[in-house]
Amino acid sequence: MITLTHAYWLLGAYFAALAWRGWRDRDNPRRHTTALFWGLLAFLLFAAEHLPPKLVGVFVVVLAVLAGFGGVRMGGYQQSSAEEKHREAQRLGNRLFWPALLIPAVTLIGALGLKRIQFGGTPLLETVNVTLVSLTIACTIALAAACRLTRQTPWSGVEQSRRLVDSIGWAALLPLLLASLGSVFEAGGVGQATAAVVRSVIPVDNPFVVVVAYALGMALFTIIMGNAFAAFPVMTAGIALPLLVQQHGAEAASLAAIGMLSGYCGTLMTPMAANYNLVPAALLELKDPYGVIRAQWPTGAVLLACNVLLMYWIAFR
Repeated sequence: MITLTHAYWLLGAYFAALAWRGWRDRDNPRRHTTALFWGLLAFLLFAAEHLPPKLVGVFVVVLAVLAGFGGVRMGGYQQSSAEEKHREAQRLGNRLFWPALLIPAVTLIGALGLKRIQFGGTPLLETVNVTLVSLTIACTIALAAACRLTRQTPWSGVEQSRRLVDSIGWAALLPLLLASLGSVFEAGGVGQATAAVVRSVIPVDNPFVVVVAYALGMALFTIIMGNAFAAFPVMTAGIALPLLVQQHGAEAASLAAIGMLSGYCGTLMTPMAANYNLVPAALLELKDPYGVIRAQWPTGAVLLACNVLLMYWIAFR
């Protein structure tokens, strides 16, 4: 059976390759700390479940210190010339998008179809984490397809991804870490604390004011944590459910859907959402790493205002 542990091992092997290449990169002024950062991350992916929690916490602190003091830097990378890139782009055209489109397609097939396949009563894919396991398989197939399409080796993909990952540094880990914060905060009672603060600051008898607080809170928490999925359980448990659904009788499904969209508005405004805002800047090699945010934050602000009106109109109709 293919389990989530195998996905962790595959990701750990990738980070180990980054660490080894970073260690050998003499063009990187911080090659030792860069290699240590990716190497520690690889080690945690391989062995964290077998280590004492306190030791894992120490490793996480070391990673934070390395990232916070500029331990991850860019070095030298094996790149094609501008002429070669232009020539390949003309040859491939829109076929360049095929490997990327394979990822959602194969993930959907795995999550809906392969989960039913069994061998001797044992499922092919781990049923509890079938979507994540399918995503791992999809990324592996997409890498193979990209190598076949571009006539490159998998090692070339690792090398070029190293350039991207080193350029964004610690921010590459934000999608992995921030998505779990919502559950942690909710378990710690942050939702209840948020509700108490809201009750003491705004007139909770006015449903429109509470709607504004919920929408703005979703956007602000997303700006802070970089992930609307992390903000959602905190703000929904703290404001939406007790104040809007239970107290004012709002319709829960539409309220939650538009509340999530309000969080996505915050995504457009924060560097913490590295996969949306910093990675594109690195891919496009923009001079301003925050150029994407500067271009899209007005759109996010307008959408947030529209969400407030839609939420009040639809959830209470």
